[in-house]
Amino acid sequence: MGARKPIEVAIIGGGCASIAAAFELTRPRHKGAYHVTIYQLGWRLGGKGASGRGPAGRIEEHGLHVWLGCYDNAFQLLRECYDELNAKARKAKGRDPKARDAERLSRDWSHFFLPDSHIAVAGRSSHGGWVNWAAHFPPAPGLPGDPLDQQNPFALTHYLARAISLLRTLLLGLETFRASGASNVDAEVDQGTDPGATQGDAIDIAARIAALLRAGALASAAIVVEGLALVEAALNSMPKVPESMLLPVLEAIASALRKQFEAIVASDDRTRHQWEIIDLVLANIVGAVRYKLLTDPRGLDAINHLDHREWLLENGASERAVNSPFTRALYDLTMAYEGGDPDRPAIAASAALRGALRFFFCYRGALFWKMRAGMGDVVFAPFYDVLRARGATFKFFHRLRNVRLADPRRLAPGEKQFVETLELDVQAEMQEGDEYHPLIDVKGVRCWPSEPDFSQLKGGAQMRRENRDFESHWDCRKAGTKELRVTRDFDFVVLGVGIGALPYVCSEIIATNPFWSAMVENVKTVATQAFQIWLGADLQDLGWDIPPVTLTSFVKPFDTWADMGHVVPAENWHEPEPLTSAYFCNVLADPPHEPDPDDIDYPKRRREEVRKNAIEFLNRDIEKLWPKAKKRRNAFRWDLLVDPDAKTKDRKSATHARFDTQYWTANVNPSDRYVLSVPGSASHRISPLDNTYDNLTIAGDWTDCSFNVGCVEAAVMSGRLAAHAISKWPALEDIIGFDHP
Repeated sequence: MGARKPIEVAIIGGGCASIAAAFELTRPRHKGAYHVTIYQLGWRLGGKGASGRGPAGRIEEHGLHVWLGCYDNAFQLLRECYDELNAKARKAKGRDPKARDAERLSRDWSHFFLPDSHIAVAGRSSHGGWVNWAAHFPPAPGLPGDPLDQQNPFALTHYLARAISLLRTLLLGLETFRASGASNVDAEVDQGTDPGATQGDAIDIAARIAALLRAGALASAAIVVEGLALVEAALNSMPKVPESMLLPVLEAIASALRKQFEAIVASDDRTRHQWEIIDLVLANIVGAVRYKLLTDPRGLDAINHLDHREWLLENGASERAVNSPFTRALYDLTMAYEGGDPDRPAIAASAALRGALRFFFCYRGALFWKMRAGMGDVVFAPFYDVLRARGATFKFFHRLRNVRLADPRRLAPGEKQFVETLELDVQAEMQEGDEYHPLIDVKGVRCWPSEPDFSQLKGGAQMRRENRDFESHWDCRKAGTKELRVTRDFDFVVLGVGIGALPYVCSEIIATNPFWSAMVENVKTVATQAFQIWLGADLQDLGWDIPPVTLTSFVKPFDTWADMGHVVPAENWHEPEPLTSAYFCNVLADPPHEPDPDDIDYPKRRREEVRKNAIEFLNRDIEKLWPKAKKRRNAFRWDLLVDPDAKTKDRKSATHARFDTQYWTANVNPSDRYVLSVPGSASHRISPLDNTYDNLTIAGDWTDCSFNVGCVEAAVMSGRLAAHAISKWPALEDIIGFDHP
């Protein structure tokens, strides 16, 4: 009896969700039951997380890519990927001590990630100008991707108990600060839980809360802190302590605190910032209890219809706190501006609260984990190598044009609708064979280049002269593109393109399925813009006096930036070598009208717009961050920028034209647009577990994966769910945080 033919799975797209699905389906545990073919637009994997190597081997990203310490699913799969690569390297070394793969042995995942627990927000100072408030979050036990202990860290009672513990710490710090008269904008955030807060049985806790309310004794900060300790203990004792007892004491505490501190914080920046955080934490805790989120079976989704700012105001937060840089930071980090319009901030309270709770209370090791090279190098190249070794097939230069369903007239009675054909454009064919070899080597690391290797392509020289943009949505009808219909080469389809592309590739499904139509209409996306600069001076020499950070809530058009000087050693510069690098990003406003699908110059015009935005930003706003980065005549010191092609160190005559030697991008392709979590949209997301179509599942951070925030972790969770929909693996309980309230 011959070997059983594997089940063929066609995966469309090579972003985080698609790669996660492919990784799960090709696990050795399946014993070759599934063969995966990944159809990828252009020459590289990564989707919105793609990166490339440009001049001087410099890293060129779609935007600022920083992984969070709460990305347990993403880190788990990536760590397993590195373990598999290193196991393969050990075998290669055993056979041949000089084998090339042997160099991987000293490079596990932690070699490529830098823990960073600093975060900063920028805001207006009460004395005029700008002030940067930086916080350091101490290391948390474990590492992201470690197995979870027995306690469920995603339970709302656990979250709120941690939030109250944080609130007590902030209050004690604020009271101490007020008494001492100190002045400093840096903060150390201690999130430890005082064991004494949970002492006592449920009856005693309830009695003490009742006594506190009867006495009305909340006139001092010390008594307020004691009251919060009782609430924390009550949360840890639920359901023995009834939820109904919590709201009155929380409202009394909030009222007492606002009377004590609201009037004294306006003149001092640090006091004001600390109070704004306290005010916001209070509002979220009060709201969670007032809306009965602890017992509502919908969990946080019960407040999906509210905007986050609306939710905060409803639950007692002051206008100042709601408009503070700490609230604005959440909108900036999640690109939460409809149409890219800064006057249209929008994020569902459920998504905002879920993301913030996981961010602050579920991180392990460090709050942030910055990659020491490009995301393509650190993430997608290793996954490519592992998947290829497992037998996965990669079809680069394949653009999905249409997902065609079977003719309903030919379906048998009771037969589910299914995908019959995938219609694709073949953008390029290989000179030799059928396989494109996409990676290059930079300092011993396998990387994706910023442009394809035209020498591998038929007619590649002509394509280079034409400046073919294989990743552009508007480049699809260039000469040389061939139509391909894939009908019998798959048993299942994983649709891993961005939701912005669905109207262009799934028009038949959208026209016949009201749920898909509603999803496309209600799950919004936004274009983004980013630029990177390489500097011949340290940021400290430019006046930045805080440790390297990720900072947000700064001015538009680039409200978020990160000091990324740690990646310069991974690049391949000659003299003069940059001393540091900085990445900036933000939303990019949509034009008044949809761009013409035949307007192939549209991406170029938007990229020119980003260039002008960046130059103006550096001339006008950068001195608020780097006071010594401008000349006397109020212009940026363009001589600071390092030109990768410069033959001399003399940069004194540099003008803004030197910016053309740096890197910038306009992410306007439909599949590259960032996914928003606007109020009311979560109910329109479709799960990868949906079985409406017999052989089709979806994957991406735009699906209903329970996290429902535009990020790597949501994409990986969705990809794992898509794999489960096909193979029943991984088990749903093994997808970390899938049961998040």
